Amino acid sequence: MAITGGCLCGKVRYEITGTLLGADHCHCSMCRRQHGAAFSTYAGFDPGDFFWISGEELVKVYEKTPAGGWCFCSDCGSTLAGTEKGKITSVTLGTVEGDPGIKPESHIFVGSKAHWYDISDDLPKFEERAPGNLKLFNK
Repeated sequence: MAITGGCLCGKVRYEITGTLLGADHCHCSMCRRQHGAAFSTYAGFDPGDFFWISGEELVKVYEKTPAGGWCFCSDCGSTLAGTEKGKITSVTLGTVEGDPGIKPESHIFVGSKAHWYDISDDLPKFEERAPGNLKLFNK
């Protein structure tokens, strides 16, 4: 069964035909600024499983470095997906409709987390990326 989602205004929609491979709460300063929150929550997938259903012309991509960036709706500003080396490799779980079939497994980049936020759950914490999820970002 496909995973679907979209932006706040509903003009941009996507579908993921495969399974989500791993999910993390990212505390890096770039994600915090992009989302305006203490952290962002992303889940990875095989890039070949991602498709824009509608509104692709409204999607803008901001890549701070060739290693990563974000896709967002140019009308409402919703951050929809993450990129790695020009490919869409992750989705923001907040934009998924229904149950994505996965839950966050760790907190990553906690070395740069917001000073005003205390992590209060029992998920593993990593100063950088979670070691088991490196495969998601090296395709």
